[in-house]
Amino acid sequence: MKFNTSTVLFMAGACAPVIASARPLALSRSAFLTPGRGVSTAATSASRFASSGTRPSSGLSAASGSLPVKCGEEVMSQKKHGTSDVPVQSDLLWGCDRELADRICNFNRHYAEHAGYWATTKYLSEVDRANPTDYYDSNTGKLLFTAPVGRSMDNYIEESNSHGWPSFRDEEVNWDYVRCLPNGECVSVDGTHLGHNLPDSSGNRYCINLVCVAGKPV
Repeated sequence: MKFNTSTVLFMAGACAPVIASARPLALSRSAFLTPGRGVSTAATSASRFASSGTRPSSGLSAASGSLPVKCGEEVMSQKKHGTSDVPVQSDLLWGCDRELADRICNFNRHYAEHAGYWATTKYLSEVDRANPTDYYDSNTGKLLFTAPVGRSMDNYIEESNSHGWPSFRDEEVNWDYVRCLPNGECVSVDGTHLGHNLPDSSGNRYCINLVCVAGKPV
C-alpha cells in the first residue's frame, strides 16, 4: 500500500523522516535501513515481567542468544482487516490518533508515525514515572512490551527521545506475542505492524510506533 506525503508518514526502517516529495511514498526499506546509535545498556533478566506483576517470564533472555524470536511472512498475510483480523481499538491510550494507528498497524509494512509523534500525545504527561508500564497491542489488547526493565525511566525516555520513537530492549519485550522478520520488521503474532529492530552497540533495539502499542488490555 502507498501513502501520500499528506498523511505525514515516515520510514520506520531508519527511524528518520523521508524527505518530502510530491510523489507517493514507495521507497524500499532496505535503502534506509541503517543501525541507530543507542545511549543505554539493557540488563539481562529472566524475570522481567515479575517486576510489573503482569505474568511469569517466558524464559527467553538476551543471554541465550535466541533473540529476537523470528517469524515468516505468513504472520503478515492478508486477513479480515489488512494484516490483522480486527481494526484498532476505538479508544486508544494517550490520545493517539485512531485513523493513523489503523493505517500503520494494519495496512502498512514500511512506514511509521512521524519522528517525535509520541511526544506530541499525552504520553509523557500520563505515563507512570515510578513503575514499569505495560504496552498493549492496539488491535488485540495483548501485552507486547513492559518498560523500563533493567534501566531507569529517565534512561528509557532519553533513548526514545534521541531516536524519535519509543525504543525497547530485549528484556522489555513479551516474546509470547512479538516476532521479528528476517528484514528487521517487528510485528505481533496476530499481524500488527509494530516497527523495526535496529540493533546498536548495546544490542537489539526495537523502534516502535506508539500508535501500535496504545491499546488497552482485553
